[in-house]
Amino acid sequence: MRVRPKKESIDELFLAILSLESLEECRAFFEDLCTRNELMAMHQRIIVARMLKKGRIYSHIVEATGASTATISRVNRALMDGRGGYAAVLERMGQ
Repeated sequence: MRVRPKKESIDELFLAILSLESLEECRAFFEDLCTRNELMAMHQRIIVARMLKKGRIYSHIVEATGASTATISRVNRALMDGRGGYAAVLERMGQ
C-alpha cells in the first residue's frame, strides 16, 4: 500500500523551494531532487502552458514540443480551472 504524504510534509518541500536564493541554488537543488526526465517533463509543461496562453492549437504544440495531447490537455485544464499557479509563474516571467 502506498502512503501519501500529509499536507504538512508537502509544505516542507515548498518551504525548501522558497528558501532558494539564486538560479544556481535552484538548479543544484532540483538536479539533486529530480531525475533529468522529471526536470524535462516539468519544463515541457511550462512551455506548453506558455503556448496555450498564447492561443496555440494542440497540433502545433505537439509538433513544437513533443508533448502528448494528454499532457497538453492536463496543462490546459490547470490553466482554465486550476489554482492559478501557471498563470502566476508565466506572468512573473513576463510571458
